[in-house]
Amino acid sequence: MKIPKEARKLSRSLFRSSFTDGRLDRAKVTAVLHGVAESKPRHTLSALKNYLRLIRMELARRHAVIESATQLELATVNEILDDLRARFGTDLTHELKVNPALIGGVRIQLGSDVWDGSVSGRLELLRSKL
Repeated sequence: MKIPKEARKLSRSLFRSSFTDGRLDRAKVTAVLHGVAESKPRHTLSALKNYLRLIRMELARRHAVIESATQLELATVNEILDDLRARFGTDLTHELKVNPALIGGVRIQLGSDVWDGSVSGRLELLRSKL
């Protein structure tokens, strides 16, 4: 479904106003939602859907999923998180998963970015080249 230009512009404006010091602010998001519900601008539903999509994408960009074939040691996890926080900011959240299908190594997903250092990832790459 195509979003009207006016709704897209409104949702981007609302999204930009939801930040404090470069971070998404829960209180501002709540205030924006209440403000839109009260004022009911044109294309309200489309604008809110797009606004929530932007919020979800921003939250995913700040959440790292770290997968490994076996349980990682605490020192290794802390080293990975320190590197990610140095690169992407200190407000990063994380989730650890054990995925035996990786065979070995680590796979990290941060938003739409994926770093695959797993054995299964390398085997898949080799299979695609052959």
